[in-house]
Amino acid sequence: MGLAVAAINFLFFVAGALLQLLVFAIIISAILSWLFAFDVVNYRNRFVAGLADALDRITGPILAPFRRIIPSLGGIDVTPIIVLILISGIQRILLPAAHQAALGFAYM
Repeated sequence: MGLAVAAINFLFFVAGALLQLLVFAIIISAILSWLFAFDVVNYRNRFVAGLADALDRITGPILAPFRRIIPSLGGIDVTPIIVLILISGIQRILLPAAHQAALGFAYM
């Protein structure tokens, strides 16, 4: 039983860490897009272009379904904010509740 509890704890730790990394990626991607829009950062820079491409590949599949549903407001994309709120809810409400349910199941 101790190994099962440790495995469940580790699984939920990894899930929480991945969600937090996704939050960081969304925030950095949004800031980078603003820097591109205001010509603060040049997209022709290889490092910046590679970083932006990597972040778009990570965040794009998560943001795309929300972009289809939620229209931009005056040219401002609010989907990163909506996704960040949803991830925060998952981290604070669903993940702990699922963790407690999984631990209760492990002790049966």
